Amino acid sequence: MAATMREVAEAAGVSIATVSFVVNNSKPVAPETRRRIEEAMVRLQFRRNMVGRALASRRTRVVALVYPAIEHKLGASGMEFVTSAARTASAAGYHLVLWPISNDAAELTQLVGQGLVDGVLLMEVQLEDARVEVLRATRTPFALIGRSGDLRDLVYVDIDFDATMQDAVDHLRGLGHRSMVMVTGSQADASFRAYGPYVRAEAAFRRIAAEQGFEPVVLECEQTTQSGRAAAEQILASWPGTTAVLVFNEFAAPGLLSGLLRRGVCVPQDVSVLSVLTSTEMSTSVDPPLTAFSSPGAELGRLGVRALLRVLEGEAAPPPALLPGTLVPGSSTGPAPGGGSARERHA
Repeated sequence: MAATMREVAEAAGVSIATVSFVVNNSKPVAPETRRRIEEAMVRLQFRRNMVGRALASRRTRVVALVYPAIEHKLGASGMEFVTSAARTASAAGYHLVLWPISNDAAELTQLVGQGLVDGVLLMEVQLEDARVEVLRATRTPFALIGRSGDLRDLVYVDIDFDATMQDAVDHLRGLGHRSMVMVTGSQADASFRAYGPYVRAEAAFRRIAAEQGFEPVVLECEQTTQSGRAAAEQILASWPGTTAVLVFNEFAAPGLLSGLLRRGVCVPQDVSVLSVLTSTEMSTSVDPPLTAFSSPGAELGRLGVRALLRVLEGEAAPPPALLPGTLVPGSSTGPAPGGGSARERHA
């Protein structure tokens, strides 16, 4: 039979009230006292009564991470956000649940109305995101990993797309590349329409191109390996002078690389490929390993949960945090070739 709070208190040499403070995280307890109580709980196999705790405090100690997993595949970079957020919530005494629901406002309205969670962490944000309006209208505490177009009263953390794209272009320009194509994700599907990362990254690329005086070629493709291969074919056919490709589409990047290699294009001798905002796991799973700017997923997951918990605890909202990607050297970028088009160089 599971131990009672009285038995835990006796084993730890404290009062029942002190055990209650630890169980419910309702009052500060000295670190050494907390350690003794938690060790006694483990030794006696004490189980917190989460239902009773929720009824007493009117708090569930559960937060939801809303991620439209059906439309937006959860790749390795996405999992970095999720696992980091879950660890951070757990360390603060909360449980994090994943709600893999679509961008449908009605579905989110129904879920938050059931009082299952204390707050929501929203991911995969569109510039005009109906889910943000639902959370505002229902007065649900929330924070975003991402940004909508309306930043009014938003608590958010996000990738610094301007800084990341600047660093990516500078990396290629430093290798002598002057003719480059940006491959980004398609916004044809409703859940990707005005998708914040795609819009902001493309805007940054076009701004940098105007400042540095090169033609900003942008190619959209679906979030699949097959679409990446098709993008490689289109680049060779439509822009044969291309010497470098920036891929802002994690799921298409392996296909684009294999599409170039299948046509006899040497990477990076003929065309350099730079993957932007992806996971190290993905970039090292292909041959040659991709040079990449890794996504700051783990840090943003941690900061996003911390921001939400500050909202839940009634503290002042933290300032927005924008983090750039970090260059991870690989074997897919190199000096620009001396001359001739990509088609001519591999003929």
